[in-house]
Amino acid sequence: MRHNVEDLLKVIKDRRTIRPGDYSDKEVSKADLETILSSAIWAPSHAETEPWRFKVYRGDKKAELGEFLKNLYLTKTPEDKQDPVVVGRITGGAAKASAVIAVTMKRQETEEIPEIEEIEAVACAVQNMHLTCTALGLAALWGTPRLIYLEEMNDFLGIDKKDKCLGLFYVGHPAKEWPEGNRKPVEEVTEWFD
Repeated sequence: MRHNVEDLLKVIKDRRTIRPGDYSDKEVSKADLETILSSAIWAPSHAETEPWRFKVYRGDKKAELGEFLKNLYLTKTPEDKQDPVVVGRITGGAAKASAVIAVTMKRQETEEIPEIEEIEAVACAVQNMHLTCTALGLAALWGTPRLIYLEEMNDFLGIDKKDKCLGLFYVGHPAKEWPEGNRKPVEEVTEWFD
């Protein structure tokens, strides 16, 4: 055995999505954020395109991100469909998190690799980030509100039109007990063909 599988499975099974409303005010260190991002870049990618890109918002820059998202939501959502709870989550999430990482996909210039494979590679990078947060005892949420797929989001982030924002990754220290989790047994979701 190359590594301890039991320890690996413990981290995988312990991973939880924890919302920013359940974060404490304690700051996550830059060193921990760098560790999280360093784990992300070791995700698999077809033809080693490494399509993941990260924009880390901390301090006052989180408020700017929250304000932009709030205004985008209010501009793009018909008035009769606007939900004050959503507005509160948008601004509150950015305020409560120690850091918000915009996770983007840099599209391959030649577009030889199908876009879906680039998206999948970035998703693998996010899983690495989540697992690293778990190992560090940090709370995390990969948020994918519809707003992130709009052209205005690309403009705000300064990414090309064919690139994509694939989520906002919120990181903080948990303020509560680590939540329990559950999954269906593997037998319920697996078919074997021998």
